[in-house]
Amino acid sequence: MSFELPKLTYAYDALEPHIDARTMEIHHSKHHAGYTNNLNGAIEGSDLEGKTIENILTNLDLENKAVRNNGGGFYNHRLFWSVMSPNGGGKPSGELAEAINSTFGSFEAFKDAFKKAAATQFGSGWAWLCVLKGGKVEVCATANQDNPLMPSIGCGGTPILGVDVWEHAYYLNYQNRRPDYLEAFFSVINWEEVAALYAQNK
Repeated sequence: MSFELPKLTYAYDALEPHIDARTMEIHHSKHHAGYTNNLNGAIEGSDLEGKTIENILTNLDLENKAVRNNGGGFYNHRLFWSVMSPNGGGKPSGELAEAINSTFGSFEAFKDAFKKAAATQFGSGWAWLCVLKGGKVEVCATANQDNPLMPSIGCGGTPILGVDVWEHAYYLNYQNRRPDYLEAFFSVINWEEVAALYAQNK
């Protein structure tokens, strides 16, 4: 069974003015579609065919560049779309808020740590909020389409929030102003979805 490009639950222009419609359209229909198609081609006829993307990435041979890059690209973007919403922004509540406060001291301190991880990721990559077994959370960053599910990446746990800092995610609107894009991202975070992922994976 092949992987399919996930449909968005909102229109391409729904996140404006924070993320513009043209960027969303190209990012989803071209970049994510490309990762999806290339992943299917990379696993066709192999023992990876029919496995979940989580299983593939958790047990990944990092030397398999086609699956590493395209499998990561497929998974990372699927999460990215799901943790954004036209009704996003604000702050988390409940257990997720408690976990963030426990690790970082406050939501603002978490926000600063997350934005710093994303802003200082050299070149292309992602910044993540991950949950470890037991409920502790941590922030980290990865290069290219790597993610914390992959072995020996340096991040741990399961990603519950991710921001794309490849230039294709923001350059049309923000050019080289990555910090402005990261601030805008916090205006569209779907904290209900992030909290649900936290509860599922803690």
